[in-house]
Amino acid sequence: MVYLKERATEYREGALSVVKIENATLFDVEKVFDCGQSFRFDRVEHSAHEKEFSGAAMGRYISVAQDGDTVYIYNSTLEDYESIWCRYLALDRDYEAINDEILSLSDNHALIDAVSCSSGIRILKQDEWEAICSFIISQNNNIPRIKKLVAALSEKCGERIDVSAMAGHISELHLENTGNLYSFPTPQAVMALGIDGLAALKTGFRAKYIFDAAERLCTGKLDLEGVKFCNDTQDAIDMLCSVKGIGLKVASCALLFGFARLDAFPIDVWIKKVMAKYFSADFDHTTLGQYAGIAQQYLFYYERYLKSKEE
Repeated sequence: MVYLKERATEYREGALSVVKIENATLFDVEKVFDCGQSFRFDRVEHSAHEKEFSGAAMGRYISVAQDGDTVYIYNSTLEDYESIWCRYLALDRDYEAINDEILSLSDNHALIDAVSCSSGIRILKQDEWEAICSFIISQNNNIPRIKKLVAALSEKCGERIDVSAMAGHISELHLENTGNLYSFPTPQAVMALGIDGLAALKTGFRAKYIFDAAERLCTGKLDLEGVKFCNDTQDAIDMLCSVKGIGLKVASCALLFGFARLDAFPIDVWIKKVMAKYFSADFDHTTLGQYAGIAQQYLFYYERYLKSKEE
């Protein structure tokens, strides 16, 4: 089902605006923010809800909480929900139909199990520039370190977000590392840091790649609108690969998580293992159709879940 605005209501919790979305089936806030697609959200440990994650996105700081099939977005008005968060959280997409289509295109038992195990994951629609920059940072990196680098970059040249009304809805990790309370910086602000300034944040070899991406956006050498409206995903990949240090994997991640190119299929170490373990050598991921990228996330989460069960 698609979650129309009629399913969402707004109320106040003191000075805080809260949106409540009922009957939010096939949505699991923990899986959404724990599947490696976003680096700015963390768990609110002492939440009054079953699950709650908070973080910075789209220049705002929100928390997303869940009790059963009811979702709460703290620090959001109904207007914000309709214009920003509904799409950001992919609550405007019919995941029941998406899952049915994925399963109709393959009888692979691992994929069938992955769809079931990973139910509740939705592909976020993140800011395009943030997705590009974040996945450049992700190269040869683990998630805790990626988060620290993104927070450091945001604190250095992003804008501090007012979270004064958010008491009780801020991740404890963000109170310790206040870089998480800053908006993601603009390409102009990142370019102004220069390669040396970026390297000082301990971005390592990635500094020159981050700078090149920012400079290309600022000078028009890379056109986000051109990438966004490109008819063919492979052409969009080629456009992003014009940036130093962006290869197929980073470009595919940026397209999947920032541009809503749901057929983009990032292949990293985990997915290589999945492909070798469960699929034939001649398997072509494009046979999974327009939602191949969602299938990829299901498989990624499924393999990580199995691994964690073994440990």
